Amino acid sequence: MQNSGYRAEPAVLEREFNLRHYGKPMTLHGVRKWLIGESIPPYEKIITLAQWLKIPPEDLTFGLEIKQKIKEENAYWLEAISYQEREVFEAFLGLPPLQRKVVREVIVAFAKAYKVAS
Repeated sequence: MQNSGYRAEPAVLEREFNLRHYGKPMTLHGVRKWLIGESIPPYEKIITLAQWLKIPPEDLTFGLEIKQKIKEENAYWLEAISYQEREVFEAFLGLPPLQRKVVREVIVAFAKAYKVAS
């Protein structure tokens, strides 16, 4: 709410939400529970909140921390893998399941042998 220019207060949330939602209106007590994390809104109310605040619904349900962590993990893969390795991964993904299993077993065997040798 604060990032969208609203005070994160139950009265503000109740008023603004009920102006936009076409279902059963929320009470002050109900929205207060959302704000302090005691309850999570049902799906249709999350959609209303997301449209009002102009943010993805998953940010309301899972939080920004998880999204940031996933982004950092994906960035690691993008930075750590060379073009040649990406070609190998693409070729691997194009293999039928049985051949993928064989390749996976060979890689695991190499990784175990390397770990023992280190």
